[in-house]
Amino acid sequence: MPDPELVGGASSMRAMERILAARGIHVVPDGRAEEPSDGDPGDLKWHRRARAEYALRRWRAASPPRFSDAEATRPEVTSWADRAFADNADAGALLLTGQTGTGKTHQAYGALRRIAAGGPARFELVAVNSADMYGNLRPSQVVGAAERELRRLSEVQYLLLDDLGTAKTSEWTEEVTYRLINYRYNQCLPTIITSNLPARDENGPDLSDFVGARVASRLAEMVTTLVPMIGADRRRVGGRAA
Repeated sequence: MPDPELVGGASSMRAMERILAARGIHVVPDGRAEEPSDGDPGDLKWHRRARAEYALRRWRAASPPRFSDAEATRPEVTSWADRAFADNADAGALLLTGQTGTGKTHQAYGALRRIAAGGPARFELVAVNSADMYGNLRPSQVVGAAERELRRLSEVQYLLLDDLGTAKTSEWTEEVTYRLINYRYNQCLPTIITSNLPARDENGPDLSDFVGARVASRLAEMVTTLVPMIGADRRRVGGRAA
């Protein structure tokens, strides 16, 4: 004869299932959990997509409209971006050199977009033109403002320093550049630098002439990927801007 308690328990369970089903809640038999779908917050792909959407929003907020469609196409650039995505500390610096209009800045923003699209666990970015950076770091009437800005640039996860070598050089710019590069070098923070000056040129001015011997030494150790961009000025021939 069936146990009345078991019969009653089964009846109560069925009644509970009917109530839950009426509310759109389905009980999984035998205590087995349902496999999460792609649209379920418990799915790993869902989390990756959510991280990518968040990172891409931050990338778009930091990117000028001119580079809203930036895409990394050079194999050396995509390799650097993939390495930075896998392990920030292993990325080092990416240095893109070449004449105006050869696509350096486009590739730089494209590299950062590629990292963001991968759905990193964290994505913080500051992109700044070097002339603007020096302007923001000059002493002002606001006590400590320049130091706070230098700290922000030094500590951010990803820094894009565009057009290094275009500002007028001085002991002050050399000191500021050294402090920035030295901090990011010591902390193993990924950095992208673009410059119209070659990394080294025996027959003319190069980047080391602008930044000074101390910064040049740090850059030599910090830069893991050097990409010389060669070609005509795309702005003049109607191509994509650099």
